[in-house]
Amino acid sequence: MMKNQLIALSLLLAGITSAQAVTLRIADQKGNMHAEMEAANQLQNLSYNIEWSEFPAAAPLAEALNAGAVDAGIIGDAPLLFSLAAGAQVKAVAVSKSVPTGTALLVRTDSAIKNAAELKGKRIATGRGSIGHFLALKALEQAGVSDKDVKWRFLTPSDARIALDSHSVDAWATWDPYTALAEVTQSGRILVNGQGLATGNSFLAATDAALADNEKRAALQDYINRLAAADRWANSHVKDYSQTLAKIIGFPAAAAEKAFSRRQSHWQSIDDATQQQQQQTADFYHKYGLIQKSLDVKPTFYRGLTVAQNSASAK
Repeated sequence: MMKNQLIALSLLLAGITSAQAVTLRIADQKGNMHAEMEAANQLQNLSYNIEWSEFPAAAPLAEALNAGAVDAGIIGDAPLLFSLAAGAQVKAVAVSKSVPTGTALLVRTDSAIKNAAELKGKRIATGRGSIGHFLALKALEQAGVSDKDVKWRFLTPSDARIALDSHSVDAWATWDPYTALAEVTQSGRILVNGQGLATGNSFLAATDAALADNEKRAALQDYINRLAAADRWANSHVKDYSQTLAKIIGFPAAAAEKAFSRRQSHWQSIDDATQQQQQQTADFYHKYGLIQKSLDVKPTFYRGLTVAQNSASAK
């Protein structure tokens, strides 16, 4: 009888603990954090709950962060800058460093265009303010071509791909996995890639409200370590993870593997070098009028959370 009572009490206490557990509202993009963490078994034995929201691109995810509809989300360096320029109460708490080979200016495989200088007078599709837009501006500047000497078509990735295929545009500035898909299906070739032009930085950003909440801040610390552990696992199991990723994003396995393997991504704590890179990106966007006022990025970083490179969560 006593044993049964103890079991009942344990179950009751477990139910109370579960009911009281803090919930992190995490914003993700398809085939990103959720997929990687699930594949790496990093979503087991959590002391908190996760409520996932999936977004098709960075812009609507940034809007959700701005509105406080989510607590944290993954976002590129450019969209984060636009959020901060708009006055969003959001901070970057960790950074994912990757090789930006998959961020690229694409042309059709039969295009006569051989370099960025030959884009003068041509039509370029990309997302306004996206990392693709950033790369295109950088490539044009390096080639001595003014941004006013090309015709911009601001489109979603799916529409931009159609526009390139149908000859409605001459080039498409995009990112992986779209770049890898174009290469694998031979519907596009890389004219310029992001190495030496783009930072390869993406951020986990959290709202000021979430960071001010002790329980949520503690949960975010654990989440970051699990995220870093999942990334290490995926990088050491590229083929296995790419098969899973391909199913999630609906792309050929070859494209998923090409996109993921060349990223060579890893999560780390915010450091001075990252802050300097973000300042340079902000100054570049201000120069081209995409951000209307000069922006000091220093207050937009939060260093109270760290990334353990060999965390206890890494199983």
